[in-house]
Formats: sequence, structure tokens, C-alpha cells
Amino acid sequence: MARRLLEHFQEKWAPVFRPEMRQNKASERFRDSRKSENAPRCKEHRQFMADMTQSNSTTSQKTEKAGSITRFINATELDTRLLGMVGALLLIWIGFHILSGGLFLTPRNLWNLSVQTASVAVMATGMVLVIVTRNIDLSVGSILGFSGMIMGVMQAEILPQILGFEHWATWIVTLMVGILVGGGIGMLQGSIIAFLNVPSFIVTLGGLLVWRGGTWFITSGRTVAPMDSTFRLMGGGTSGSIGATWSWIAAVIACVAIIAAILNSRHQRRRFGFPLRPVWAEYFLAALGCLVVIGFVAVVNSYPWPVNIARNYADANGIAWPEGGLFISHGIAIPVLMALAVGAVMTFIATRLRFGRYVFAIGGNPEAAELAGIKTRWVTVKIFTLMGVLCAIAAAISTARLNAATNAQGELDELYTIAAAVIGGTSLAGGVGTIAGAMLGALVMQSLQSGMVLVGIDTPFQRIVVGVVLVVAVWLDTIYRARAK
Repeated sequence: MARRLLEHFQEKWAPVFRPEMRQNKASERFRDSRKSENAPRCKEHRQFMADMTQSNSTTSQKTEKAGSITRFINATELDTRLLGMVGALLLIWIGFHILSGGLFLTPRNLWNLSVQTASVAVMATGMVLVIVTRNIDLSVGSILGFSGMIMGVMQAEILPQILGFEHWATWIVTLMVGILVGGGIGMLQGSIIAFLNVPSFIVTLGGLLVWRGGTWFITSGRTVAPMDSTFRLMGGGTSGSIGATWSWIAAVIACVAIIAAILNSRHQRRRFGFPLRPVWAEYFLAALGCLVVIGFVAVVNSYPWPVNIARNYADANGIAWPEGGLFISHGIAIPVLMALAVGAVMTFIATRLRFGRYVFAIGGNPEAAELAGIKTRWVTVKIFTLMGVLCAIAAAISTARLNAATNAQGELDELYTIAAAVIGGTSLAGGVGTIAGAMLGALVMQSLQSGMVLVGIDTPFQRIVVGVVLVVAVWLDTIYRARAK
């Protein structure tokens, strides 16, 4: 009873005698009134916080997804620029396939595309080393035409008088003479650049004019034909392909080489204490490489010989002509094999030999390379000599494919070669470039040309497109280097 009276007294009279309690009561009443007023605002605030939480969750999911892609690329060590170029190539193929009414992505067109790419791809591998060292070669098309004319005259006019027509050694002698001529021209131009300190742009621009004029002077402007039958195999065609069986054998060899290269790379990393790729990344790269090889061989084996040629072959070999026709696969073309072999050798030179390391060191910092003891002038001479040799090999492919040596052979090939190297990721500022990227760039350039022909675009507009693509490629390279810094 006494406790109840005491509680009643404190509740009723204590605020009168104690001001702090009176203030607390007023504060409580104020808070209650504010709470009732802000009830809608609190609801909006809770909704805003919920939306922010959901947005942050979505952003974190996107970041996690982007992070997983980055981790995948870092683990497999794939070149992002190369992946971008592959994506652009696929878009070009799909676009032209739609515009051409389904004619682009056919075995016949893809087989022809691979043959047409071969000569420019061969020269693009050498152009990478030239541009990496901050030089340029504008004379590659003229060297191709000059070397091709020399080889045409050798096998059509000179060697038949010495060895006779269709001699087994004709193509060997012709090819060696062409390589010597191309290498000699490259050495001459490289020596002028290295020892006389004349800019490569001027020297090779002069070479463009000199060797184009020399091509006309050799035969006074006439076309030389036909070529030796064995020499013509380097140009492709039904007889210049290795057939289905040997194509599959080549595919097996290529897959074994890919797996061996990955295993050797892992062994070398472990030997020198470098970081190792995850095992799953090694399996992925091996599977991807083998899948590309098998897919390519399956496509080229799907392209049969023309009916008339297959019928003549059947009659000559006593094969009965089936009711549904005789299916004989072209297989991989010999010029494509030559281009792939050149690409493999040039990749080995650029990445495994001391010469290749010197090339990239000069491109990165010429002054530092010279102070480090690298004989930069002799390296420059060797690069241009190698470029001349590759032009001669490309000339052999082009001449054999045309079955003739003409004065217009190789015109504008310098543009396509430089464009292929730049589109493939070779920086005009020097120090950066890959052989595989340049060959893929050559395929992109030839895909554009082939697609525009199928669509029916005129030649002048084709050149406009190629010029625009080259400018855009250099612009993208500039942006890429700016972001890298």
C-alpha cells in the first residue's frame, strides 16, 4: 500500500520539483509527435535503402562476373587484342554470309579465302619485325613483282634451254634464284638504312618505284607464261592440294605439336622458377588449339573437286564413275601449308632466338639496346634481308597461282601487308607485335576483300574500305597504348 502511494506521488508531483524530469517528459512528447509526422518519410527511406541494397547486390554480381572473366584470361594468358580480332573476324564472316545470300561461309569460299591469304600472310610475318624496330617497308609489293618476274623468266625462257622443259629441278632452281634476288634487294635496302642513316620510309619508297620499273624493264612489259607444272603446285588448285588423307595426317601432327609445345612451355617455366598456368588452363588451351585444327581440316576436306576434273581423273585412273558422282576432297592447299610453315618458323625466330629478342629490344628503346652492346645496324640489315626473302616466297606463291608473271603483280600489296600487321596488333611506335596476330590480320583483310567481291562492291570502293580500316586500326592502337600507360 505504501509502495503504491510512493509511485503515485513520484509520477504526479516529481516533475514539478525536478526540472530535468519535466524536460524529459517534454522531449518524449516531441519525439512522439515527430514520429507520427515522419512515418511516411521513414517508409520512403526504407524503400530507398532497399533499392540501394539491391543495386549494390547487382553491381557486386556484375563485378564478380567481370572478375571471373579477368581471372580466366589471366590464367590462360590469352591476348585480349587477339581475342578482339577473332571476334571482329567472326562478325565480318557472319555479316558477309548474310549479305551474300549464304555464299561466304561455304567450304568452297573458305578454301579459296585461305589460298588468297597465303602470300600476304607470308609477307606480314616479316613486316612485324620491320615495324617493331620502328621502320617501315613500302617496297614489298614491288619486290614481289620483281622476284616473280625473275622466276617467271627463269623457268619459262632460261632453264628450258639448259635443263629442258618440265625438268624435275626447274622449280628448285627457280625458287632458289628468286630467294637470292629477294634477299639481295632486302640486304641492299637494309644496308642503306643502317649504314647511310637514310630513313626507311625514303629508302623503301624509292625501292617501290625502282623495282616496279625493273619489273617492266626485264620483259619490256610483256607477261611471261606458262610456269613449270611442279612449280604451279605452290599456287594451290586441285593438284596443288594434299587431299583428305594427308590433311588428316597433318591435323594429327599439328595437334601433337600443340600439346608438345604446351608441355615444353610448362617444363621450362618449372625449370626456371616462373609462375605456372593452372592445369585446367593447359587442358583448355590444348583442346582449343586441337579443335581449331580439326575444324579447319574438316572444312577444307568438305570442298570437292569440280565434276569435270574429277571425271577426267576417274577416266585416267580407270575408276568407275558412280551414279551420284565422285567426291574427291581438295584438302589443305600447298600455299596454305607454306604460309603456316613460315609463320611457325618466324614465331620461333621472334620468340626463341637471340635475334628476336634483339629486334624487340631495339624497338623498345634503340639507344638502350645499342648501349647494351647490341649491333643495331647489323640487326636492321638482317631484318630487311629476311623481309626480302619472304617477299620472294610470296612471289612464288602468287606466280604459281596465276600461272604467269605479270607487271601488275604485287601492286598495293605493301598496303595490305602493312595493314595486316597493324590490324594484328603491331604497334607503329615499335616494340610490340606478334606473328600470329599479323597472319590473322591478313585473314581479316582478305575476308573484307572477298566479302565485298561476293556482295558486288566495285573495286574503287573496296580500296576506300581498306583505307578506312587501316586508319581505324592505327587509331585503336593509339588508344590502346594510351590506356596501357
